[in-house]
Formats: sequence, structure tokens, C-alpha cells
Amino acid sequence: MSEKSSSSSSDEDVDPESGQPLELGGVLSKWTNYIHGWQDRWVVLKNNTLSYYKSEDEREYGCRGSLCLSKAVITPHEFDECRFDVSVNDSVWYLRAEDPEHRLQWIESIELHKAESGYGSETSLRRHGSMLSLTSAASALSSTSTSSFKKGHRLREKLAEMETFRDILCRQVDTLQKYFDSCADAVSKDEFQRDRVEDDDDDFPTSARPDGEYNHNNNGSKEKLFSPASPKGINGIDFKGEAITFKATTAGILSTLSHCIELMMKREDSWQKRLDKELEKRRKVEDAYKSAVDELKKKSHYGGPDYEEGPNSLINEEEFFDAVEAALDRQDKIEEQCQSEKVRKPRLTLASPSDAYSTIGTHRFANKVEETVQNHMAYSIQEVGGDANWQLVVEEGEMKVYRREVEENGIVLDPLKATHAVKGVTGHEVCHYFWDTAVRLDWETTIENFHVVEKLSDNAIIVYQTHKRVWPASQRDVLYLSAIRMIPPRNENEPDTWLVCNFSVDHDDAPPTNRCVRAKINVAMICQTLVSPPEGDKEISRDNIMCKINYIANVNPGGWAPASVLRAVAKREYPKFLKRFTSYVQEKTAGKPILF
Repeated sequence: MSEKSSSSSSDEDVDPESGQPLELGGVLSKWTNYIHGWQDRWVVLKNNTLSYYKSEDEREYGCRGSLCLSKAVITPHEFDECRFDVSVNDSVWYLRAEDPEHRLQWIESIELHKAESGYGSETSLRRHGSMLSLTSAASALSSTSTSSFKKGHRLREKLAEMETFRDILCRQVDTLQKYFDSCADAVSKDEFQRDRVEDDDDDFPTSARPDGEYNHNNNGSKEKLFSPASPKGINGIDFKGEAITFKATTAGILSTLSHCIELMMKREDSWQKRLDKELEKRRKVEDAYKSAVDELKKKSHYGGPDYEEGPNSLINEEEFFDAVEAALDRQDKIEEQCQSEKVRKPRLTLASPSDAYSTIGTHRFANKVEETVQNHMAYSIQEVGGDANWQLVVEEGEMKVYRREVEENGIVLDPLKATHAVKGVTGHEVCHYFWDTAVRLDWETTIENFHVVEKLSDNAIIVYQTHKRVWPASQRDVLYLSAIRMIPPRNENEPDTWLVCNFSVDHDDAPPTNRCVRAKINVAMICQTLVSPPEGDKEISRDNIMCKINYIANVNPGGWAPASVLRAVAKREYPKFLKRFTSYVQEKTAGKPILF
């Protein structure tokens, strides 16, 4: 896994010109879903945003997802030194780096971007121009966030202010009224004085006063009494009438205002009751939301990697068992539906002569194959009672399944042995269909896909296959050598024995991957044909033959899972597998020549 990144030093991670953290990009393993598990993705950290692409070459097609880091929570995993989680609200990304050093580098870079993403940081203020933007924002927030009903007192305060303003206005009106009254009295006195002067002039006539009215003083000078005016003189405006009108108008306004205040106070009581009801509803909704969030956290991302199998899994053993059983039930229903709809195409799977399968071979695994064959032959005749501690776990007609409980380092490695008797088929036919990859998918329903990695000889191949995932268990893959052999009888009374052995090997063309857990197997299908003589001179038919089967399985699951779950699944699936496979062989061989 290659990564393109800068140094983890905080000084070097910041662009000296812009003050922004530098871009970081590289390959991280991202948890996709419970079907595909961990997948390599090209992850980019830029502009306070974490984005991922399917690969570096596909960046031009746009990202497949992104997270804003302003409110992100970065959590290093407690047990996995390469893993860390990035969560924003309900969205969680599970990521794995190549090694702990790269994980630390990514975490530090993400934290740096997160620190610079908040409004009010040094670089953020530079981007927004000055501290004024922050102050203005705070002021605007303060002014707009204050509700008119804050604590139920805001409206009452405004009403009290209106009462105060009304009192002030009343005092001002009184003052103005006094002023207008004084003006009216002064005008009245002026008119009275002017009338008296006019009467005196009639008694003591003087020269005409074209420029106005003058009074002659003792020193011979004259004094202007009044300037020219309208017939009403200074009393051109009816001040007293205007004052009365103004007083009546203001009284009406004040009366209306008082009435409005009363209405508003009544409405305030009504709205306060509504507000109290809404606040109560909001409290209940918030409590329900909090409870839902707490419940969601308990079951958060139930398909995430923390709920996979493992000693630190967040799912308990009972829930693990229920989930596996439910998944297997779904697979059974799907398989039943497929079988009812599927019309098998006839396949030409001609078996080679017995001589071709009796040789050991000269390939590089020939000695290992011969050793495995001999071990299985010896193991198959071992008694299933006494000191061997075999337990009979399933008995259905001719089929019996035995188990011996074995654990190493907490991993269940129980050997299984099954015996069965199938009428109408030979050991050669059973082993042929078990070994032939051309018909593998016709009867094997647990395989997702497989391919032949290498053909060693006519009777030995190396096969890689992945099995369908049963959540919450991790997906398994297997790389094994499969060989078919005919074991010649040691005497005339002993029947021919056919054997298929599958055992795990390593191969450069199929290395282990992060996607699957590599399981180890050592399995053998050992078959003998028993013939009952036909009556008289009749030829042997399928009614006269029966195949005795010994099936031996030693499986290392390659990872941890609850022992009770593994044993329950083995007890459930092995009998189904044997019945499904033997029924398939009977169906394929019906009406065809017997292959001994």
C-alpha cells in the first residue's frame, strides 16, 4: 500500500503563503459494507474536507463521498493499531492505514485541518478580512437570537416602556397647553391695549401714519406701537381653538394607545399559554430525540467492523448466533427458490479410466498428496467411540455425523466425521462429481466464486474459492490442492476405494488479502462400492449397488468466532451438504451406465 503524503510536522504541514494545511492524499483501506468488507480507496485531505475515490486514476470522475471536518470526531481504534474512525453526526468512516506510523500521520493531519476549519481561527479571520467580521457576526447573533418572548418578560418590559412614554407625552401636552393658553391670554391683552390707543388717538389727533402707528414721546421722538397686520392682527391664528383641537387629538391617541395596551396584555396571556404548550412539546420531542440517539449509539452502524467476529466484537454471543442463523435461513430460501427455477444444463463430465487415477503423479506436491491420502485412509477406519471422544451429534437415517471438540488459542478446530450410505451410485461416481470443478456450482451453494489456479496433473489441481459471507462472520476464502485417487483393493474380498482429498497449500498467484480471512482445510471424501449379486443371470443394475461414504473434515476458520456458533453451524450445515450432494449424484447418474 503506497501513500503520497507530506511530513507529519505541524510546521511543514502548513502552507507558509496561505496559512492553510497542505493537501494529503494516499491509499487507505475503507470499510465498505458487510458483504465486501475492507476495500482500498484513494483518500484525499484538502480544504478541511476528507474525500475518497475508488482509485487515484478515477479522481477526475468525482469523489464517492466526503466529510466536512469542522465537527468531525477522530477516534483511534483501541485494539487495531492501524485503524482509526472519522465520524460526523451519524456518518462514520472506518479507515485502516498501512502501519501505525501512517495512521498517526493521517490523524495529525486531519486534526490540523479540523482546527483550521472553525470560524474564528487565525487563518479564518485572515480570510474574512478582520476582527470586525467576527464582532459583527457576534453582535448580529446576539441581536437576532433574543426572542421577543425570552423568559416571558420581554413584552411586559415593552408595555411598561409604552406606559412611561404615555406619561411623558401627557406632561408634554400639559406644558404645551399651558404655553398655548399663555399665548392666547397675551394676544387678548394686546388687542385690548390697541383698542385703548385707538380711542386716545380720536381724542388727540395727530398727523397721518402712513408707515404704521406711532406714539409721540415728550422729547419729540415717535415710537412704533404695532406693525401692520391682518384684521385679526397677531390673533390671525386661533391659538386657543388649535390648542383645544390638539388636546382632543392627543387624548384620543392616548386613549387608543391605552386600549391597545390592554388588548396586547390580553393577547400576551394567550400567547404565553400557547408558548408554554409548545415549550412542553419541544421538551418531550427533545427527550424522545435524545433517547433515540442513545439507542442509535448502542446499535450504531450495526454492520460496521466493530460488530464483526473477533474477541473484541461489540455483538454478544447470542446476538452473533441469531444473526448467523438468520443469514443462513435467508440463503436457504434463496437456494430453494433458485433450485425451483433452475433447469440444469446437461454437462459432459466424462470420468477418466480408473488407471489414470491410481498413479501418484510427479508434480511438486506428489509426496504431500500421498502422505495426506495415507493419513486419511488410516483416520477413516478409526473407531468413533472409546478414547477418541467422538460425539454423535446428528443421526438421520443412514447418515451419522460425529464431532470431537478441539480448541487452540480460543479457536474451534473440531474434527468432523460423517458416515452415509447412498443407493444406486458407485464410489467412483460420487468422488468424480465431488472433484470435478465443472459441476461444482451445481451442488455447492456456499461458494461465491472459484477458479483453478494451477493444474498439476490429470488428477490434481490447485483451486482458489471464496465463500458467501454470513454476517457478522467475516468472509472466508480457501486455497487448496484437490486430488482424486483410486486405492486398489488389498485382496479379492475388499471393494475398490475412491478418495478425494482437499488440503490447504500456498501459491504465489493467490496470496491472502484484507478482504477475506484465509481458512485452512484438510478434507477427504472416501467412498467404497458395495454390490449385492443380482438374481439368476440378470446384469448388475443400480438397484444392486450402494456407496458407503466416509467424509472427514478438519477446518481451521482462520479467525475468532464464538465456539457455540461454529459448532451449531457445523451441526446444521454438514448434514444438509451431504444430503444435497448425494441427491445431486443420484439425479445425475439415474438411467446412465454404471461407472465402477
